[in-house]
Amino acid sequence: MTPSSSSSDLTGSSAPSDPCQPASGSARSLLVRFARNRAALAGAAVLALVVLACFAGPLWLGRDPAQSDWTALSLPPTLQGGHWFGTDELGRDLLVRTLIGGRVSLEVGLLGTLAACVVGVAYGACAGYFGGRVDAAMMRIVDIMYAIPYMLIAILMMTLFGRAFYLVVLTIAAFSWLDMARMVRGQTLSLRTREFVDAAKAMGVAGPVIVARHIVPNLAGVVIVYATVMAPGIVLTESVLSFLGLGVQEPMTSWGVLIEDGAQKLEAMPWLLLCPAVMLCSTLYCVGFLGDGLRDALDPKERS
Repeated sequence: MTPSSSSSDLTGSSAPSDPCQPASGSARSLLVRFARNRAALAGAAVLALVVLACFAGPLWLGRDPAQSDWTALSLPPTLQGGHWFGTDELGRDLLVRTLIGGRVSLEVGLLGTLAACVVGVAYGACAGYFGGRVDAAMMRIVDIMYAIPYMLIAILMMTLFGRAFYLVVLTIAAFSWLDMARMVRGQTLSLRTREFVDAAKAMGVAGPVIVARHIVPNLAGVVIVYATVMAPGIVLTESVLSFLGLGVQEPMTSWGVLIEDGAQKLEAMPWLLLCPAVMLCSTLYCVGFLGDGLRDALDPKERS
């Protein structure tokens, strides 16, 4: 091994040729491959519009989601009066409430995904790299947690500690990292036998440093793609908890809370269910298309 190749190995530039590894391609080529996928491009554009609408829309509309318009009670969607999504039985504008609810659902999805990625990557990388009894013990803990009924624990935590926003995020993240940990462990088992890891060991680099500087960076591609798969599930989990009455409390709202409220009044006011449900489904589909586009762009088989 020449000095130059040894240096290349130690810096991790000779990244493994596994799927979803971005190190061997430039950012420009990744963008070009991503742009070829029209569904992913459209999904990214629509998702950006949804995020922009949820965070900037209420400010632009200038309406309080709790404000009641007593002249427009239970109003169907109309262009008159600016109630484009209609109003509920208290005269509250459904468009503003849907955007505010989307903001909460997106924040839960983002924070839950970040927490699951941080814990799952650290846990799985350590288990896969150190192997042996350490790996066996760590993965048995994962198996035990898989056996715990997740929804039962979520209901118990919400009942005992309340339905604050941060508790919803912690409850969802407490189990969401398990799949990420198992996936990262499998990737790490193949990475730890590569030349750049052997070179780092030969130079006396400590195991935790190897994991942090050489293993984890080479997992970035597959972690990003898998995160786009996890995010819709976390948003949907929050919606399910809210639908069951275990999500965020008033005056906060979310898509799940609005869907639950609309389901109770489906016959009288179907728009209360339709509008937030369409927003939720559209967002989940867009994230799914975005994940497919990233997976194809980072796939070495697609590289020219």
